[in-house]
Amino acid sequence: MIQAPPLSLAFDQNSVLQITGKARLSGSVKISGAKNSALAIMAGALLCADHCRLTNVPSLLDIERMSQVLTSLGIKITKTGHTLEIETQNLQQYDAPYDLVSQLRASFFIIGPLLTRLGIARIPLPGGCAIGARPVDLHVRGLQSMGADVHIEHGVVHAYVKGKGNRLKGTRIYLDYPSVGATETLMMAATLADGETTLENAAQEPEVIDLANFCRAMGARIKGAGTNTISIDGVKSLHAVEYEIIPDRIEAGTFLVAGAITQSAITLSPVIPEHLTAVIAKLEAMGAKIISTEHQSLSIIPGDLYPIDIETMPYPGFPTDMQAQFMALLSIVPGNSIISETVFENRLHHVAELNRMGANIRLKGNHAFISGVPQLSGAPVMATDLRASAALVLAGLAAEGTTTMQGLHHLDRGYDHLEGKLRSLGANIHRITEFQ
Repeated sequence: MIQAPPLSLAFDQNSVLQITGKARLSGSVKISGAKNSALAIMAGALLCADHCRLTNVPSLLDIERMSQVLTSLGIKITKTGHTLEIETQNLQQYDAPYDLVSQLRASFFIIGPLLTRLGIARIPLPGGCAIGARPVDLHVRGLQSMGADVHIEHGVVHAYVKGKGNRLKGTRIYLDYPSVGATETLMMAATLADGETTLENAAQEPEVIDLANFCRAMGARIKGAGTNTISIDGVKSLHAVEYEIIPDRIEAGTFLVAGAITQSAITLSPVIPEHLTAVIAKLEAMGAKIISTEHQSLSIIPGDLYPIDIETMPYPGFPTDMQAQFMALLSIVPGNSIISETVFENRLHHVAELNRMGANIRLKGNHAFISGVPQLSGAPVMATDLRASAALVLAGLAAEGTTTMQGLHHLDRGYDHLEGKLRSLGANIHRITEFQ
């Protein structure tokens, strides 16, 4: 097994964020590449026995972890700024290490490319944020229907292709739920399969489209990405490519909420406004004004805000990845709001931390009943997952006094230097190291 490099020291387990609220924000902020696109596309690079150059890759803990996973398989990765050079000619390993996969759910994406390229894969069951079950049964059943022998032993998924040529077979696959992970895994597996594969009830997220565009740039034959039916006509090989990752719609949405919660006018770019339709619609329904220009930028002009109800849904519905941030915002909006989380059953742990800051939120099942309060107060809080960490930062920006947040490894998983970007807008936020 090839030894993976150590994680960057930039992601310090002993750091905390200190946020002194009530600072007015202003100016422009650059939105980084999409985390969820970059992770899937890094896995997709395994499909090509050549060289891939990815640009606009965010600097994140999850990106470093995925780089470690790929390096452990014999892949050479060179990072320069926001560009990754991925050399996949020497892919030989099909056995991913547990200590890496257990830290990153997206690492399970490699099972599709490994299986379709090498004919064999052994991948431990994945880890990541503890926000819900997120089982891999849809991935497994889909690969089985394509002719793979797949079984799980002692927490490891063993898969190999039966028959001559080690090629998966194109087939029709209906997904019981429009899972992004299953859609992406099976789409990648189908690119090198023998014959045509049709994915029905497929996920429609922009990140699925981005992965499909990346695969097409390498020579894959994929139609229908972005709809609920995707057709993939398998080819024998894919070629080298240079590809730019799309902007991160969740980071963009988080900064829009930062403008709303601090009553500040800010501009963000680059963005693809169509990817933020549901988020923009909710902000406008609350009373904020969102201005879109032809130069891939959005501006928020805050105003008096009103309570609303939100239900998370698969794309193009309201994204579960923006639920926590909107809860922080609604906690200081006069009146009563309801947020219903229908995607991940355990994604409401931030409620207790927001209440610690003075919010008035009551949980009943998967519903959060929010009574807006006039003021939040700074407090020591603990991030419990990636998006919860962003919600607590937002709450800290609006609170009276100082908020100290622990658990920054969650924030570093998915936000590219969030505190530096907020500081450039005028926020009083600093990362400090404790327990020297």
